[in-house]
Amino acid sequence: MTTDPSRVRIPFHGVTVAPTQPSSTFAQLFDAITGNVASVVHGKRDAVELAVMCMLAEGHLLIEDVPGVGKTSLAKALAASVDCSWKRVQFTPDLLPADLIGVSVFQRATESFVFQPGPLFANIVLADEINRASPKTQSALLEAMEERQVSADGRSHPLPIPFMVAATQNPVEQEGTYRLPESQLDRFLMRITLGYPGRSAELAILDSNGAADTLQQLEPVVTSAEVLGMCEAVRAVHMAGVLKSYLVDISEASRSHSGLLLGLSPRATLQLARATRSHAAARGRDYCIPDDVKAVAIPVLAHRVVLRPDAASRGLSGERAVQELLSSVPVPAGR
Repeated sequence: MTTDPSRVRIPFHGVTVAPTQPSSTFAQLFDAITGNVASVVHGKRDAVELAVMCMLAEGHLLIEDVPGVGKTSLAKALAASVDCSWKRVQFTPDLLPADLIGVSVFQRATESFVFQPGPLFANIVLADEINRASPKTQSALLEAMEERQVSADGRSHPLPIPFMVAATQNPVEQEGTYRLPESQLDRFLMRITLGYPGRSAELAILDSNGAADTLQQLEPVVTSAEVLGMCEAVRAVHMAGVLKSYLVDISEASRSHSGLLLGLSPRATLQLARATRSHAAARGRDYCIPDDVKAVAIPVLAHRVVLRPDAASRGLSGERAVQELLSSVPVPAGR
């Protein structure tokens, strides 16, 4: 697919892109991406849509689940659906920060050092089993995920746009893993799980001989310019003042919740607003409603709260805490 040159063009992060309208072209492109990914990840349409919304909200995605349910397949299918550069990095305990960022190599011909960029210099980076790398290597992602740049040898190097980290991790097997710190988790816009497929979906997986063959045949359905245009359309989705107050009320309620040691930060409120706009655009609207907030609240907020030890022992989870917040905060009505 190519961007229609007849549309009005606007500057976006120094790149000229064509904005798309949430009510028409946006919905068509969104359905094309989700349909392409869903052809690989069977029976998980909701998770696929959340992954695409995360990308269009200019956020990073953490896919956390047990082995063999399609975490890596989802990330690879999402990258393959966009005509852009992407790299896969297998995180291991011996992975070094330079293996991600890059190194400066001495050129004998010019007698100077030349920076050789690492795999982070791609539009979509697949960080497989991210919790197997050491904290030092994980921290190399912080600047890249927040500021879209990396620093090496005293110089800052901007990353290409769009830029997204799609990471996977196994929450069950803890041997040889390093827990992601709160500062790292806070950089991920969404954390999603896939779960086991239903019976019909698993039969479809058997009929297609697994996701590997389908992935090899997957073709891009959108260009990077179209993705940038969709990101700009998400930014333009209107959020009323009362809905912004609703988001702040949820964050303030989390900071006084009896079961939470650490509530939501202002960054979490900003991320929730971005995900809410993306959900509204995906549903064909250029304005947000409270249902958009509720639809993305758990994947956006559950991994950002820190539970008190006594509350966790009583069975409180991040997902349940977010549900309690949504139940306790009044939903705005009218204008």
